[in-house]
Amino acid sequence: MTMDMDQWLSAWLQFLVLVPGAVSCYLPAKNQMKYTPLKTAGICLVVLVPVSMLGAWLYEPLGVSVNAVFVSCLIPLFFLYRCTVKTDLPRTLAIYLGVCAVQAFPLQFACAFDAWLHPLSGAGELSGEAALLRLGFACLMPVVAARPSLRHSSWAIDNLDIPKVWYSTVALSAVFLIFNMLAVPEAYSTLYAGRMYALFLLFESGALAVLILIYLIFYRGARIILQHARLQEHTQLLEMQVHQYRALQDYMQQTKRLRHDFRHHLRLLSSLAGKGDLEGIRSHLAEYEIQMTENVPVNYCANGSLNALFAYYCEMAAQEGIRTDMNVSLPEPFTISELDLASLFGNLMENAIAGCRTLPEKDRYVCLTTEVRHQNSLYVVVTNSFDGIVRKGQDGYRSTKHSGKGTGLASVAAIAEKYHGSADFFNSDKEFFADVAMKI
Repeated sequence: MTMDMDQWLSAWLQFLVLVPGAVSCYLPAKNQMKYTPLKTAGICLVVLVPVSMLGAWLYEPLGVSVNAVFVSCLIPLFFLYRCTVKTDLPRTLAIYLGVCAVQAFPLQFACAFDAWLHPLSGAGELSGEAALLRLGFACLMPVVAARPSLRHSSWAIDNLDIPKVWYSTVALSAVFLIFNMLAVPEAYSTLYAGRMYALFLLFESGALAVLILIYLIFYRGARIILQHARLQEHTQLLEMQVHQYRALQDYMQQTKRLRHDFRHHLRLLSSLAGKGDLEGIRSHLAEYEIQMTENVPVNYCANGSLNALFAYYCEMAAQEGIRTDMNVSLPEPFTISELDLASLFGNLMENAIAGCRTLPEKDRYVCLTTEVRHQNSLYVVVTNSFDGIVRKGQDGYRSTKHSGKGTGLASVAAIAEKYHGSADFFNSDKEFFADVAMKI
């Protein structure tokens, strides 16, 4: 069986919708691309153009519809997309299936248009005019969605790191995609039964509107979730400050009492000196020094909020029998959000303390060092002891508490990227290392 040029051209036009589909996939992932936009575009064109031409040639010899070949191409193309972005699997899958679900609607409208032009044909093969209309609709969608995708969708992709939420959007997109695949009429004549043609157009338009509305609600929900998380971080930081303030109050009361009792100590020392009791003087001075230094608040840095955070985690470490070595040097004034720094140091310290808990108390230690270099870069290095047991996947270290990716380390990496830096995590048999660099 041979294929004439008109058939091949019509099939090729249907496969070319992969190009605007690819554009739609990369718009929300603009900050998560592994390569430059120009290089990514080159990779996609080198792959998509031959795939579209090959698919247009193959569908007739295989004895299947163009749509069947088209859908079968989407699976390997997902792995191409996965290799060109830095997002984890849930977010990558959510973007890809979301675009596929939206881009399935132009096929329905093209079928309706084709049914109007050729009412006796079957929907398996679009005419050249209908295929061109489908391609036009497919190209229009990323143009219309460019601004919200670049501003709002990309924000959600960059900031929302909750796999369960993204998997819920995957399920939703899959439902709409499967529905549209099943809704393609076998024969256009079925659309002319009663009011079916008008109902088909109305139903598809309504489904598209509902899907877009759900995505808008999801974005709003993501905003609320992240605002709530930010509020929790802020509340936790305030609680740490209150804890530090109470510690300072206790210390001030202690020093006030010691100052009040100082004259009694002088009288005792004078009495011991009169007796020539040097050992008694040494013993009393040693005891007095212990009382003076007991519970003295440590000043880790000039910033009150971060100082309270470091004091909180050092106290937690002390209660766990963990030795701490803190060498903190931070720029003043801050050019980095105080909450972002609190989240970064909090996640690093929590991860380090959790690692130390896997060892006996005598082997537990945490070392945190920060350094400002060249007046424009902040470097943070954290080293902690642990038992050497880790879980790693393709996207980095995974949590040892649950089956997913470690959200603490992912949050640290996200903050580093936000300030045009990087976060590297690695380990030896006995130590875990976190190296973070950020532009300040």
